[in-house]
Amino acid sequence: MSYGHERAGIGFDTARGRDWPSVRQFNVFLENRVGGLLRVVRLFETTDIHIVSLMIVDLADCAIIRMVLSDPERALEIFQRAGLAVTESDLLVVQLPDGPHPLLQICKALLSAEINVHYAYPLLFGPKGRSALALHVEDHETAVQTLDRQGFTIFTEKDLEEKL
Repeated sequence: MSYGHERAGIGFDTARGRDWPSVRQFNVFLENRVGGLLRVVRLFETTDIHIVSLMIVDLADCAIIRMVLSDPERALEIFQRAGLAVTESDLLVVQLPDGPHPLLQICKALLSAEINVHYAYPLLFGPKGRSALALHVEDHETAVQTLDRQGFTIFTEKDLEEKL
């Protein structure tokens, strides 16, 4: 689903929901110890919640596991029951366009609006079998508007749910 002109005139705060042009990322804070990642991944082994994307930030005394999951509401409950320190942040998930240099196309589009990319990582699987990139950007709303105006497909949480 592309977040396009069908919502023209509706502010982002009003439109926020399963089809708002954003995907929730969980930032799980752990002690930097052997088996920490396994402990987190195993929380979902007996559920139908899928890990859509994962990135690990390894620091000297702790690790941050950044995750996108197929059912964020239930995933948050699981994290809380496990007693893990978790925060949420919004990601922009963009379908990689066709062509020889899709990442270059996305970066050029964001640069045209002077949008800073804080970090990015690929999805393990994208909606409709398409490759996608998760981006944490400086100005989410402007980035969405810029990419949409230039014809990029922006995925929502609902799109990730439909893939499964």
